[in-house]
Amino acid sequence: MLMPRRVKHRKVMRGRMSGRTKGAATVAFGEYGLATLEPAWITARQIEAARRAMTRSIKRGGQVWIRIFPDKPATKKPAETRMGSGKGAPDHWVAVVRPGRIMFEMAGVDRAAAVEAMRLAAHKLPVATKVVFRETPQTETPQEVTDGDR
Repeated sequence: MLMPRRVKHRKVMRGRMSGRTKGAATVAFGEYGLATLEPAWITARQIEAARRAMTRSIKRGGQVWIRIFPDKPATKKPAETRMGSGKGAPDHWVAVVRPGRIMFEMAGVDRAAAVEAMRLAAHKLPVATKVVFRETPQTETPQEVTDGDR
């Protein structure tokens, strides 16, 4: 499971998840991507479950990139504990995602297989998602200028 080797602070504040993503909003490595439509914390277990669903669906063909990493510790207090007495102990790791963030990318498979694999992975995640495609650079054709256009 994904987790950082070491962190500067053992416990971190919850923070805010408002607004769109700051980066990673375009498909950079593969041909297809899975983008989130809402903000959430994605746990390391959910990332691994989605990755397994994708790789099983494409029968270990193609290539999969994980564009998110769970680097934030989420704390939890023990069950049946009274209110107060400080913050709980670190329990699991989460990745903070905001709308527009590309979470997974895929290449080396046809479009139908990629969309099906992303659909199966999306069922493992707690957010609404959409499949996005790499934008191929459009080569502009030079417009002919006639005397009537000037």
